[in-house]
Amino acid sequence: MIKIENVAVYNFMSAVRGMRNPFESWDKIDSHYIINRFSQEEFILGENDYKLAVKLSKAGNDHGKFLRQILVSIDLTAPEYFFKEFDTYKVGTVANSTSMMHLLGNRKLTVDDFSFDEPDSSYVYDYLELINEIRDHWIDSGKKKPSPKWRLMNQLMAISFLYTRTITLNYQVLKNMYHSRKSHKLTEWHEFCSWIESLDYSELITLKEPK
Repeated sequence: MIKIENVAVYNFMSAVRGMRNPFESWDKIDSHYIINRFSQEEFILGENDYKLAVKLSKAGNDHGKFLRQILVSIDLTAPEYFFKEFDTYKVGTVANSTSMMHLLGNRKLTVDDFSFDEPDSSYVYDYLELINEIRDHWIDSGKKKPSPKWRLMNQLMAISFLYTRTITLNYQVLKNMYHSRKSHKLTEWHEFCSWIESLDYSELITLKEPK
């Protein structure tokens, strides 16, 4: 289970200008901004720019390097086991995460703190009861960090624990992710790739025909 919120895509026009630098074809730029029905500024990729952008993206990462300048910011909530694979794509990304180290023990843990496929399972119930019992002993001992009970909570924390990261990345990083992970066995990667398909001009990433 993942959740993606506060999506912002920006710097499209700068990427288009840079895309046209090699042949100094700035006079052919036909992209522009409009004010949409929500009174928000919206980028429109012009027909000439669109054709060139698709051509360069299909030609590979070197020719399509303008994609690195189309920036994306998101808040991504996902289990630790997903982020372990997500972190393969460190180049071109910046992230600030919620911290178990700082917050562990501040409150009792519930099933909503984890990504369990069977949240009603007796195994899940027993696990949460154990973690919270250790927390109670830690509180009774004076809430010291580090301490044996606090360390034990840390060591027993399930890899399905949910974190939220505010992440900045770009269209080329997303392109690498999409084509590497779209057929992955983790359902979280399928969710992430479906979100990528929802982005503006996602065909520059997916290389699919636009719907």
